[in-house]
Amino acid sequence: MLDDVSVMSKVAAKKTAGVLGDDLALNAQQVTGVNADRELPVVWAVALGSLKNKAILVPAALAISAFVPWLVTPLLMVGGAFLCFEGFEKLAHRFLHARAEDAAHHAELAQAVADPAVDMKAFEKDKIQGAVRTDFILSAEIIAITLGTVADAPLGTQVAVLTTIALLMTVGVYGFVAGIVKLDDGGLYLSRKAGEGGLRRLQRATGRGILAAAPWLMKSLSVLGTAAMFLVGGGILTHGIPGAHDVIHGAAHAVGGVPAIGPVLEAVAPTVLDGVAGVIAGALVLAGVTAVGKALRLVRARA
Repeated sequence: MLDDVSVMSKVAAKKTAGVLGDDLALNAQQVTGVNADRELPVVWAVALGSLKNKAILVPAALAISAFVPWLVTPLLMVGGAFLCFEGFEKLAHRFLHARAEDAAHHAELAQAVADPAVDMKAFEKDKIQGAVRTDFILSAEIIAITLGTVADAPLGTQVAVLTTIALLMTVGVYGFVAGIVKLDDGGLYLSRKAGEGGLRRLQRATGRGILAAAPWLMKSLSVLGTAAMFLVGGGILTHGIPGAHDVIHGAAHAVGGVPAIGPVLEAVAPTVLDGVAGVIAGALVLAGVTAVGKALRLVRARA
């Protein structure tokens, strides 16, 4: 049983990597605007909220697996579509919103920190509540993907794998988030080291390097997380749509006959095609959500 739990947990962790990458970047961004000495308490509060979310989601997933197992695949499909939607929404925001809007939002956060009239406790509370709500959605995706991995396993294995993934993801995500949000503080501390010795100069140079790399780290996490969302979400959809996986397998086999680079193309083609399917699905879902939103606003305006 322990061998099964270990193998299935490893498979589930691999499949949820897309959500994990996005979760890291998103939760690190959630503490933007919080005073430096309050960053870790805020991350801790969100981590506790994440554990409460998973304490709700894991029993719910087990109940679905026990009483309505046919619902697992539709839930996976919904989760995959939502991943693709989130990824495409980020792309749309990147290309449809001017940088001036993001700069204005950042300036608003900085002003909130500097303004003594702003109730920072209420500000932090709103930040934490928003982050916990976001975590609930991401945690639901993680649990749904994990449930799909262990759907045919005995109940004891399901409980062990779901609990293991829930705890590992929470500790891993928020441990990394805590490190990321304090990375700039560590760099600043090292860059201010006094002294003329070789070690001190090395420490200052390292600190300056950390300060220069921190923004790029956040951008890289966001980009990799978005790409992984398309790959994971698209993979879930192509495996759930009848015949789609066979089409992808056939296309990969076809490009495998290309001279010299055929084996490489055959190896990467399924991943690339899953990503393309994810982008297309995300665009369709975003178009549908936008159309429904406009229709509802029009109905309200006429009422």
